[in-house]
Amino acid sequence: QVQLVESGGGLVQAGGSLRLSCAASGRTFSSYAMGWFRQAPGKEREFVAAISWSGSTTYYADSVKGRFTISRDNAKNTVYLQMNSLKPEDTAVYYCAADRRPYRLGARDLADFGSWGQGTQVTVSS
Repeated sequence: QVQLVESGGGLVQAGGSLRLSCAASGRTFSSYAMGWFRQAPGKEREFVAAISWSGSTTYYADSVKGRFTISRDNAKNTVYLQMNSLKPEDTAVYYCAADRRPYRLGARDLADFGSWGQGTQVTVSS
């Protein structure tokens, strides 16, 4: 099992930027893909972005493609989500998640991820 702690959320105006961080501990971080998901009030949790264990492959939801960038630093056991050109519809609680299986490509479904952080609130004002 892995423990995940997100940080970096906050209140920002539309068009602004935020950088989320997720620090991992408890197992070999560099062997597992990592993902970011978000959940807005009254809505289901949805996929935002994912990155392979090596960092060489990334995936994005269409709604954030070109605005958000996922990256990881395996030496620091940390994954990041750089969010630019934020929109009010990006407002949600953002969750970091770790893949259930090591060395897997293509994990993007909720069920693929077995460890979750507590979430960090991102609010974008218009």
